[in-house]
Amino acid sequence: MDFLRVLSRQIPIFREMATLVTLRNGQKMPQLGLGTYLALEGECEEATKYAIDIGYRHLDTAYSYNNEKEVGKAVIAKVAEGKVKREDIFLVTKLSNIHHEPEHVERACRKSLANLGLDYIDLYLMHTPMAFEFHGDEDTAPKNSAGEILSSTTDYLDTWRAMEPLVEKGLVRSIGVSNFNSAQLTRLLANCKIKPVANQVECNPGINQGPLRNFCTKNDIALIAYSPLGRPHYAAKDPNFPRPALLDDRVISMGKKYNKSPGQIILRFLVQLGATPVPKSSNKERMKDNLNIFDFELSTEDIRVLESFNTGERTCPFTANKTHVYFPFHDEF
Repeated sequence: MDFLRVLSRQIPIFREMATLVTLRNGQKMPQLGLGTYLALEGECEEATKYAIDIGYRHLDTAYSYNNEKEVGKAVIAKVAEGKVKREDIFLVTKLSNIHHEPEHVERACRKSLANLGLDYIDLYLMHTPMAFEFHGDEDTAPKNSAGEILSSTTDYLDTWRAMEPLVEKGLVRSIGVSNFNSAQLTRLLANCKIKPVANQVECNPGINQGPLRNFCTKNDIALIAYSPLGRPHYAAKDPNFPRPALLDDRVISMGKKYNKSPGQIILRFLVQLGATPVPKSSNKERMKDNLNIFDFELSTEDIRVLESFNTGERTCPFTANKTHVYFPFHDEF
């Protein structure tokens, strides 16, 4: 099955149409979502409500973001208003690293459902292949006295096997992973009953994940792109941070050529590569812009220019976890 085929049913966004991706189990995922990482308390609920109002249907959160309650409140409010039906929303959340022990998995999923106030999760991702020690549900990044992350050697295969019954019980519609490399995916595919439908990884012009994208396509795994714009807010504060492509004169010129913003150019680039970007924003104008990328197509020449930005340098390198037995970024892809 070509999971990137465009379905006949599409979601209206302003005057444009958002492509739906068909996952390996037949579930439909909008190919542009709202990321909520680092959304501030009080900001997240209102931003999510506004997002739903203007056409976002793919919402991405995580237990460790500490904003599942706000995302859930926004969804519930918009359903109550009649703006959307629950089944119109594709909601993604993630199993945290502290909940990898099999005995914690279902309880953690139910806790996320309680936070969200919803009956089911559309896509439940293992946030990383790396387990941390469990020191209570609130401590999602446990550290020792030296400030080092307290890692656990729990095998992600055992965690996955505990996630599979969540589908059978109707708690989640689909399961997938995040921050997995190709070797870890290969091992998972060879040892699972339910295959992952998606892998959410950093993907932007600076690290466009070409080999991993090809691997995922070959294995019918959708690639969801976090930090699709290269975290420009970090670059603005730190001159040593990887410079995002949207600040480059070539991308700015492309924006003028297509009458689009640099951010829209980059998001369109990722969509044309087959990825599903989930940019985070609480700025209303940028939220509109991010969604309005389905009325134009980049030329082959412009795609090549954007591909030339690829250095493989990560803006989310997980430096603190480099010694973990399942650290995913030692491998090439």
